[in-house]
Amino acid sequence: MQKQNERTRKNAYGARTPKDSFEEKIIEIKRVAKKTKGGNKIAFSVLAVVGNKEGSIGISLGKAGDTASAIAKATSGARRKMFTVPVRQGTIPHEVWAKYSACQVFIKPAPDGAGIIAGGAVRKVLEVAGIKNVSSKMLGSNNKLNNVYAVIKALKSLKSQRV
Repeated sequence: MQKQNERTRKNAYGARTPKDSFEEKIIEIKRVAKKTKGGNKIAFSVLAVVGNKEGSIGISLGKAGDTASAIAKATSGARRKMFTVPVRQGTIPHEVWAKYSACQVFIKPAPDGAGIIAGGAVRKVLEVAGIKNVSSKMLGSNNKLNNVYAVIKALKSLKSQRV
């Protein structure tokens, strides 16, 4: 069994194996700087997504002076902000579109065996949510943070049965 903070080379800051049934994925780690009177104040910003691969998912942004505490803040925040996504036979019930800032995301169900056809940040969110067959398209900006927020907005607007 792998230790929690031991990572493989292939998965540098991808999936981590926590003790419970939730899977954590780090979408983005950014080094940010603030100009102060005494010079630059360096900090780290981490975007993390947590899910149980059965329809529960949460995302959060964690900021701290070092990466380890930023990751811890992001994952604990994501666990607090969890919500459920209606997953029907490994896909979503109907197609959905959402816009956040300059990012637009279009997600539609795919037949069994198609897999997740999506870009990087969107793919990680859908994998953690437990959606196995879906097709998506990102339009507009390619900012990972805004694309993830657009996906979350789209997933929150899903209805379990189409009216």
